[in-house]
Amino acid sequence: MLRMPVKRRSPWPSPEQRAQTREAKRDAVLRTAARLFKERGFPAVSLDDVAARLNVTKPVIYRHFANKDQILFECVSVALEQILEAAAEAKEGPGKARARLLVMMKRYAVIMTEDSGMCVVRTGDHELSETSRKEFRKLKRKIDQLIRALIEEGIEDGSIAPCDVKMTGMAITGALNWVAKWYRPNGGQSAEEVADAMASVLEKLLVAHR
Repeated sequence: MLRMPVKRRSPWPSPEQRAQTREAKRDAVLRTAARLFKERGFPAVSLDDVAARLNVTKPVIYRHFANKDQILFECVSVALEQILEAAAEAKEGPGKARARLLVMMKRYAVIMTEDSGMCVVRTGDHELSETSRKEFRKLKRKIDQLIRALIEEGIEDGSIAPCDVKMTGMAITGALNWVAKWYRPNGGQSAEEVADAMASVLEKLLVAHR
């Protein structure tokens, strides 16, 4: 009787597994770099520092990123893309604009307590190359535009008092960005608690003078 050989799994990873491993390594570099940029400032951190924190050699970093500028840009882009997504969802969601803006502000504040969010504020776009700086500012403009559009909707639907839309939007983003400056994980409040408190304060400003 002919016996078929037992089918064994290949000891080599599949293309999908290799892609997942590569993505995990890139994420590890970004998280580590963001933490170091936050702790020491962008100019004071070298790729050797990032490699040492990860317990790898610098050539390993170069397999995933061309230079330190690319790492910083991707670090800040992670936070800005998350904020942009939250703002876009709030813009297209159901209900009164003020309620949607409140949800968005909470998410924004939480992002500012994370390493990538802190990088956005603590490093500044002047640290980026000219090309990266343009992309960074383009993302920020999109966020500003969505927030202002939400404020305008709120004025129209009566949930937000009439106000200077541009200045109100700047006040909101300025207050939320500043969370990255003073938030401390061991400060007695969780990121969610801080986000709830910040959003509540800002929401009251939108209706305080009605």
